[in-house]
Amino acid sequence: MTDTGQGRFSTPLRVPTDSLPRFESPLVPRNSISGRALVAVVAIMTFLASLTTGATVLVSRAAGEWQSDISREVTIQVSPAPGRDLDATVDKAVAAARDYPGIAEVQPFSKEESTKLLEPWLGSGLSLDELPVPRLIVLKIAPGVAPDFAQLKRVLSDQAPGAVLDDHRGWMDRMRTMARTAVGASIGILILMFIATMLSVTFATRGAMATNKSVIEVLHFVGAKNGFIAQHFQQHFLVLGLQGGAIGGGAAIILFLLAGFISRWFAGTAAGDQTSVFFGSFSIGLAGYVFVLVQVALIAAVTALTSRQTVNNTLEMID
Repeated sequence: MTDTGQGRFSTPLRVPTDSLPRFESPLVPRNSISGRALVAVVAIMTFLASLTTGATVLVSRAAGEWQSDISREVTIQVSPAPGRDLDATVDKAVAAARDYPGIAEVQPFSKEESTKLLEPWLGSGLSLDELPVPRLIVLKIAPGVAPDFAQLKRVLSDQAPGAVLDDHRGWMDRMRTMARTAVGASIGILILMFIATMLSVTFATRGAMATNKSVIEVLHFVGAKNGFIAQHFQQHFLVLGLQGGAIGGGAAIILFLLAGFISRWFAGTAAGDQTSVFFGSFSIGLAGYVFVLVQVALIAAVTALTSRQTVNNTLEMID
């Protein structure tokens, strides 16, 4: 009640606030074209990064299995030579290897078995009698034992001249180098993908700020702190990063599961056996899937933090 100066009181008009329309919209539009485009970019980057990680896991596991198999076996080669009794030299090499400590099993290959090893490259039905095909002797190393191969070479040189020991160190060094190169290249590719994602988020954030420039200026004018504005952008782009990461990572996981199913389906065929030689069961295993999920979360975090940093830098320039 208010006094009108004439002894009368009047009641002020009150407009019920519930009847007024409210216009509430987020600081950053949720379903903008730029937002959908960023989701697609993040999904593609996550998919490619997941493929790179999965391929690295496959190569590393295959290289580890190859090294494990090769490290448990060594071979002795006896090449034909004029005046050399091949069978007698093989027998002497077998006897010397069986008496050597650390050798669990000695398996000499006959002439027919040695020739059969060449069939994958030369084909079957060929007469190789005129070719100097060496005789092979496979030595299996006892578990937990590291024989002195240098000493074994000297023993073979004394007792079976012409028998050459191959401990496959060259192959193992090449496989280690290959695995390290693959891991290094994958890390480089992942870094480039993260940089590309950060650049995309930076441009998208600046575009969103330009679109909502008037709103940001009003908030800035009435005293809103930079952290308040940056938090809205961070939450918005975190959701976009999670959406894109989930799409890209999920597609990669489905692809790896499908590849593993196909490899098991074709197991026993020539193509399947050849693939299993290089990639094993073509499964990245539980650790590989965990790496992909961690990668999805990491890309989402990078997306949110990049957006926040971009907003802070832009607002500091306005101040």
